[in-house]
Amino acid sequence: MSTAALEFWFDFASNYCYPAVMRVEALAAAQDVVVHWRPFLLGPVFRAMGRGEAPLFEHPAKGRYVWRDMERRCRLHGLPFRRPSVFPRRALLPMRIATLGVGQAWMGAFCRRAMHAAFALDREIDEDGAMRELLGDLGLPADRLIAAATDAGNKSALRARTDQALARGIFGAPMLLVGGEMFWGDDRLEEAVAWAARGGDDAGAS
Repeated sequence: MSTAALEFWFDFASNYCYPAVMRVEALAAAQDVVVHWRPFLLGPVFRAMGRGEAPLFEHPAKGRYVWRDMERRCRLHGLPFRRPSVFPRRALLPMRIATLGVGQAWMGAFCRRAMHAAFALDREIDEDGAMRELLGDLGLPADRLIAAATDAGNKSALRARTDQALARGIFGAPMLLVGGEMFWGDDRLEEAVAWAARGGDDAGAS
């Protein structure tokens, strides 16, 4: 069994996490790399940096560029995309469910469904009804999982993961960590997977 692995740090509220979430497991599996999902909250990270909730969109011209870039990247990877009518979109409940799902077989499928709902269907995802429907479609016990996700202990686990992100110097998402090496952004996904597959160093690089 492969020991090559990468940590995938993400937040459903992040637009660039959408194409990365949709692609990471397949790319990693093709190179025998294990994905360790790491849900965390970007909001507290941005606030600790003295930035707003959506720093990529603080300047109108930059915001226009980012949405056009999203369209291009999604087209490149064959992903449907609909510009969200609300952004940043609240995603606390699905983030808590994802925290509960770390290490579970359904984690990847859940994350892809949540991202598809937010960025391909322009649906609200921070709602009990939306999560019950999504979990039910995956054949999962929605009532039990939502109750566990909103338990005080799981809420604390998500806060602790966010504190860990800050302590490790994570400043955005998606962030991919291979040992002590950091790769930021969907456009670094292939590079991060290849780096992990090589054993976490630059062996073989030209």
